Amino acid sequence: MSGFADGTVVAGVDGSSSAVQAAVWAGAEAVRRGRPLRLVQVYAVPRVEAPVAFGGHEEVRAGLAERAAGWLADAKSAVLAEYPGLEIATAAREWSPVTALVQESRHAELVVLGSRGLGGFTGLLVGSTAVAVAAHARCPIVVVRGRTPYDAPPRTGPVVVGTDGSADSEAAIAFACEEARLRGTDVVALHTWSEIIADGVPRPHALREDPAEIAAAERVKLAEQVVGWQRKYADLTIELEVVRGRPVRTLLERGEAAQLVVVGCRGRGGFTGMLLGSTSQALIAHSPCPVAVVRPQRTGDAP
Repeated sequence: MSGFADGTVVAGVDGSSSAVQAAVWAGAEAVRRGRPLRLVQVYAVPRVEAPVAFGGHEEVRAGLAERAAGWLADAKSAVLAEYPGLEIATAAREWSPVTALVQESRHAELVVLGSRGLGGFTGLLVGSTAVAVAAHARCPIVVVRGRTPYDAPPRTGPVVVGTDGSADSEAAIAFACEEARLRGTDVVALHTWSEIIADGVPRPHALREDPAEIAAAERVKLAEQVVGWQRKYADLTIELEVVRGRPVRTLLERGEAAQLVVVGCRGRGGFTGMLLGSTSQALIAHSPCPVAVVRPQRTGDAP
């Protein structure tokens, strides 16, 4: 296995067309950031119950390692066809995919995954495994998706970021602004609100509050959260959008015209539980463009 290098863009490879698209997307990101790309394939050696039929343990391990090398070579070729001068390292790792990817994230600037699996990453982005990677990674995670399961990810449109005033959404805004700057596009800062829930708890007088007043107050909060980023990125257009409705549905709708959707790992209010349970699965399974999950560095996080 190739040694770790800090600050790389890491892409998970599993032999699927989705993973190859993700690797190419990661290659573009590495070029934009001026970073090397690291392609990683993780495989686990299964217990061999019938060695006569399947061969011995070491034969199975050797076969999986050979297959991993082939998948990595194919992905590397696809990336180099688009970005010939990019520095690319490859690593075939025998381990649990989640554990390996979380370890990779400790050294990476970004970890990129495909939206569908085959082989070593089968099921990675369906259910609890994706939540585990997003929840425990030490860097942003991007799940690469297109308009349909067979489309390449879009390359035009704004960067849409979901925000709710929490520390996680603050980190998401920072990531979104930098991504938009690198891509030469705009940011849409999106906040949703409900007349029933405020900051993750029921409103005390929900039936007596004026929806127009709620919307105006929520817009003021969003403007206050974004103003510092507007100063920092003076040449960047940051559009504020306050919507009455459900966060996931609204993000999916705005994602139709976006090239990237960015959310925090956890939130409050309109985006509470964004990556816990069915909400995260909806974004990962149905987003029409890549989705970035940003987890802010916290005191006590391992380096």
